[in-house]
Amino acid sequence: MTHVAVLMGGWSAEREVSLSSGEACANALERVGYKVSRVDVSQNIAAVLTELRPDVCFNALHGRYGEDGTVQGLLEILGIPYTHSGVLASALAMDKPIAKEIFAAHGMDVAKGRTFTRQQILEGEDYPLPLVIKPLNEGSSVGVTILLENENRKMVDIPWTFGNEVLVETYIPGREIQVAVMGDQALGAVEIRPLGRFYDYEAKYTSGKAEHLMPAPLSPEQYEEVLELGLRAHQALGCRGVSRSDFRLDDSETGDGKFIILETNTQPGMTELSLVPEIAQHAGISFEELVRWIVEDASCDR
Repeated sequence: MTHVAVLMGGWSAEREVSLSSGEACANALERVGYKVSRVDVSQNIAAVLTELRPDVCFNALHGRYGEDGTVQGLLEILGIPYTHSGVLASALAMDKPIAKEIFAAHGMDVAKGRTFTRQQILEGEDYPLPLVIKPLNEGSSVGVTILLENENRKMVDIPWTFGNEVLVETYIPGREIQVAVMGDQALGAVEIRPLGRFYDYEAKYTSGKAEHLMPAPLSPEQYEEVLELGLRAHQALGCRGVSRSDFRLDDSETGDGKFIILETNTQPGMTELSLVPEIAQHAGISFEELVRWIVEDASCDR
């Protein structure tokens, strides 16, 4: 019987979501016949895995250390096959400015923006509204702030909690479209209509805070276009396994109707409210089939 260690928890800002993802995946893997060890990751993870000796690590970590290539490098050193993307793709996707450069080099539209240091903002440098402020390397919309044109605030007024630098981008109005990719196939696209200003951490993980429209109500041509873009993003970064790419579609009267890629998630959520399982279900792939495929796809040298 294949022994799968499900890595979850950790110490990033997304710890609680990772625990939910990990438990859901562990339960599903047990239902389809795997031996499962649930591992709440701490800084002695190498010793824990050396003692457990699993055949595969299912990476259900989110955020820093689990999604940025760090744990992937450790698993390469230990020689334990693991799921999702490898060291380089994980690091590239997690670093938002670098990922944007890669997307642009592959012919994809990205939001205009630049990186600011804390000192630059304290000295009065600013960026025209409306804008979005993002940590360089956090997921699940952690730390994201939007300033609209009618708000009497500046960047210096925003609490600074995630590192010495932030990415500041022009705010893109419009619809939120998210695409799931599994291997070399785009599974589908969902539109998210959050009740609040945007699809933030609370909307992602609180029932009733966002409406999911599956499949996304786009024209056939738009739907195929965004699927192709999701797959292109996955391949441009060198992702493996499952990924989810997030887009804005500005279809307002003043917009140009383009899909703007925001980011690619190499460790998408796997909770009951998560989008990849929902998109997979619509494509005829059950949650159990999805996690089984992810385990069977695991390897080193990813």
